[in-house]
Order: sequence, then structure tokens, then C-alpha cells
Amino acid sequence: MLDIYSQQGKGYQDQLPDDQKALSAMAMGMSEQEIIAAEKAYRLGTRAVRDLIAPAAFKITGNYVELGDRVLRTLFVTAYPRYISVGWFAPIINLNLSLDVSMFFYNIPNEIILKELRNKVGVIQAALSQAAEKGSPRDPSLEIALSDIEGLRDSLISGSERYFRFGLYITVYAKDVKELDAHCEKIESIFGSKLIYTRRGYFQSEQGFNSTLPIGLDDLGITYNMSSGPLAASFPFMSAELSSEGGILYGINRHNNSLILFDRFSLQNANSIIFATSGAGKSYTVKLEVLRSMMMGTDVIIIDPEKEYTHLCSAVGGSYIDISLNSPAKINPFDLPLAVGDMSAGDIIRSAVITIKGMLRIMLGKITDAEDSILDQALIQTYAKKDITGDVDLSLLDPTSMPIMQDFMDVLEGMVGTESLVLRLRKYTEGTFAGLFNSQTNVNVHNQLVVFSVRDLEDELRPIGVYSIVSYIWNVVRSSLRRRILLIDEAWWLMQNEDSAKFIFAIVKRCRKYYLGVTTITQDVNDFLRSQYGQAIVTNSSMQILLKQSPASIDLIGKTFLLTQGEKFLLLESGVGEGIMFAGAKHAAMKVIASYSEDQLITTDPRQLLAIEESKKEFAASQIK
Repeated sequence: MLDIYSQQGKGYQDQLPDDQKALSAMAMGMSEQEIIAAEKAYRLGTRAVRDLIAPAAFKITGNYVELGDRVLRTLFVTAYPRYISVGWFAPIINLNLSLDVSMFFYNIPNEIILKELRNKVGVIQAALSQAAEKGSPRDPSLEIALSDIEGLRDSLISGSERYFRFGLYITVYAKDVKELDAHCEKIESIFGSKLIYTRRGYFQSEQGFNSTLPIGLDDLGITYNMSSGPLAASFPFMSAELSSEGGILYGINRHNNSLILFDRFSLQNANSIIFATSGAGKSYTVKLEVLRSMMMGTDVIIIDPEKEYTHLCSAVGGSYIDISLNSPAKINPFDLPLAVGDMSAGDIIRSAVITIKGMLRIMLGKITDAEDSILDQALIQTYAKKDITGDVDLSLLDPTSMPIMQDFMDVLEGMVGTESLVLRLRKYTEGTFAGLFNSQTNVNVHNQLVVFSVRDLEDELRPIGVYSIVSYIWNVVRSSLRRRILLIDEAWWLMQNEDSAKFIFAIVKRCRKYYLGVTTITQDVNDFLRSQYGQAIVTNSSMQILLKQSPASIDLIGKTFLLTQGEKFLLLESGVGEGIMFAGAKHAAMKVIASYSEDQLITTDPRQLLAIEESKKEFAASQIK
């Protein structure tokens, strides 16, 4: 009751003049001292916002401030170069550090600035005239300063520019003083690279901290005179843009709803990687890119592990090649690559031998150095048995005259110390897996879209089959220069074996010369990135698309792509078809969108696919009637 009464008494007294407050207190039966004491007791039992946000401890030193278990220091800008580019402050804002940034703008009346500039012009003109009378060499710095001042005067008089005093303060947070020094040096080096000079707030630690609090106090008062043009370039909040003159639509920028139109072939290389969890929309995203790239005249070759591209391939009239034990489509791993540049016949044969040895290592498992040497000799003799040597004009050879696996086995059986090798390879010529790698090539890849399906390949054969397919595609790509995309879905298969991983990495490194962009897709991010070749493939891919990630892989993803905490959270909370797209040094949050017609062609939702099949059956039945 006393608390309520005292509060009401204070509110009542505050409405009265000072000379009536004492009378009011007496009329209420309480003295003024009693009312103040009651108010004080009441205030002690209340909590304000400042009580909730205040740190547990606060210590001020000349070099930094201790705020609870954190230390902080304020940096301020003292000088700028003659020109600063738009977005120069973005590298600081995008640092994965805890920062508080304050910008203070103080308007300066035009008449004051014009007066100062007029005086400055007089001083510079006098200096130039004096130098001319003495016959001194011209001073370019004075002439440039005069030109800048005259241009600024014209802008101020016309009203296109205003003049301000600009204060920029940055408070850096860290766990300890050593980490704080490292963070400050990093920020100072970024500023220094742009010829922007900063200082640390020594013996002004409290003033610096107060100046970056969200209360609008400028206790430091360190400013720099600047016109509105450079000030606009200093605006820190910029939406990332990913657009180029040409290219295809990848999606919508989630920050500003702008279109992400991009040409992957405009980058340093056209390679791309896509990481996402199952059901996050990676296949949908890739199919959309394939469809739109084909509209721009790009050839596309796909290695399909789950027959997800059947409907798309059929709709655009592509070639669908099923590689399996029961399929009539065959690829001969002994096919020779076509000559590139001034390659001799011997170089071509050696290149083919190296590629086949990589596949044989996958087939055989671990081999000794002696067995490796035997395989090398046997492969060369296999080609020689077909009169394919370094002295022959390979362009005149019939493609059907190439050796097959059985020819290699015949040579191997005639050599000493090959019993173990023959035993392990026999199943590929006579056993369970006979026929898959023991026939001449009969596939046709002369189409804008070619899909190789490996779904029906046994798990043991799948890495070997994919290796053989990629090797064949690589030979085709090098034979003619065309704009192409090679899409390898579920690429983590190839990372499980060192030889196949090394082969894919070699293609990723060299494909730029042949106008090829390799897209690797995987949902098993941990296995892919923990491989040394997986990391190298990421490094050699200028475009990366990260869709929704699982908590188990987000830390590895964040470390690989240097993501901020906000970007990690975005990837964890993204919906289907949402994520981050990296293109060179730029990146932006993206949402993949498709038209209704595109959606019907590329959807992977089983419910939609079932509905499409049912509608086809109904249409066919109606046509019969």
C-alpha cells in the first residue's frame, strides 16, 4: 500500500508547481522526505531495460575494455584516399567477427564550405602563379587539387552535392587480448590496402565503446570532411548481386528479389559443385540449369545414378543410354582418344594405357609394383597385337578394330607371374560380369543431351562403370571443341577410390581448355570433402551452390566455404530449392524458381510424377475412344 500510495503521490505532486508541492505533501499526511524515501524503496524493487542488458562486470583500461568475459577495442578512421569505390566497406561488414559499427554524419552549411573552398582556391592559384613566374617545374598535385576543388564548388552550388563531417567507428570484440590484437590487425590491413588510415582508441576506450552503442552518442568526436558522393559509397548495407550480361536464370536473390542471371562460362572456369541433403532440391536445381542451358545452345552430358533424368531426356529428344549387364549399349575401355594438337601416335597410346590402368586398379583392388609393371607391358602388347603402335597413322584405323578386354586377357595369360591378375580379371570376360567391358563401343553421343544411366549396375560395378563412361566422354570432349556441361550426380562414389577420384580431379583441372564445365553433385558432403581430391575439386570449381544442409555436415561446410554464422543458420533453415550461390568472389542467397511447364519436365516429387503418368494414361485412353 505504501508503494502504491507513494507512486500516486509522486505523480500527483509532479503536476503541481514547486511552491505547492510541500503543501500537497502535508495535506496527504506525509512529509516530502517521507515521500522521497518511499519512492526510493519502490524503485529498488523494479527493473529497467538497462538492468537486463548490463554486463556482469565492466573494466576500463587504456588499451581495451573488459565487458564480462569479453574484451573490446574501438578503431576510428582518420583519413581517406582521393577516390573510394562503391562498397569499399563491404569486406569489413562481411568479416566473420563480432563488430559494432557506428557512422555519424554532421551537416555543414554550404556557405561555410564555399567560403573555405574559395580561400583554398586563392592559395593554390597564388602558388601556381608564383611557381610559373619563377620558371619552376609544374606541380601536378596542385593542379589536381585545384581541379577537385573547382569541381566540388560547382557541385555544391548546383545542389548535386552536400558537405558533411563523417565519423566512422568500429568496436571489435574478442575472447582475450591476443585474439583482439589479431582481429584489429586484420581489420587495419584491410583498411590499409584501400589507403584508408585508422587508429586505435588508446586512453579513449570508454568513449569509443560509448560511441558504438545504439544510443547515438559520439563521445570520440573524430570526423573527416567528406561530400555526399563518397558518403554514399560508404553505405555498409549492400545486397549481393549475381548478374551478368548473358547466361541463364538460376533463381531469385532472396535479399532484394532481383534475378540471378549468370553465365558459368564467364568465370575463370565453368566447373560447378552442388551440395545438399536429400530432398533439398539439388536434382530439381540441376535439371533446371540443364534445360535452360540447352536453350542457350550448350551440349549436356549426364551420368544418372537413379534414372531421374528419363522424363527430361525424353521431353527434349535426348539420347538415353542404359549401361548395365543386360543392356545392349556397350563402351569399350580400350578405345583410343583422338589426337589433340600435335600429339603423336605414341603419346595417344600412352595416354590410353594410363587411363586403362586406372580402371584396372579399381577392378583388381590393391596391386604390387611388380603387378603394376606387368599390367603396363601387357596393355602395350595388347595394342601392338592389333598393329596399333607409335608408327601407325591412328586416324586411318577402324574404330571397330580396337582391342577388347578378352584380347588383354589373352596377352596377360601368356606372361609369367600373372596368375593372380588373370584370376581376378576373369570374371570380367567369362564370369558374372562378362560382356560389360568386353565389347566394342556401340553408343551414339551425337545429341545435345546425352544421359548415361548406371542405376542397374551392381554396386561393385558402379565405380568401374562410371570411370569407363567418364573416360569415354573425356575422349569425345577432346575430339571437338564445343560448349559442353558434364554432370556427375552422386559424385561421392568416385571419391571412394583414389584412382577414380584422381581421374575426375584431372578432368576438372583440364576441362577449361576444351570448353567444358564439370558439375559434381553430392548429398554425402562429409565423405566428399574429407577426400583430398574432393577438396581439390571444390577449389577448382568457380561456381558453388549450397542448398539445405544437415547439422552433421554444417561445420565442415562452414570451414570449407568460410561461411559466417548467419550463413550457416540460413543453410540449416532453408526450404526446398533455397540456399547460397557462389560465383567467383560473389555470393548471394538464392531461391530456385521454375515456370509451370519447366516444373512438369523436371520435377522429382513422386506424387507429381505419379499424377503426370496418370494424366498421360487418361489422355491415351481418351484418344482410343
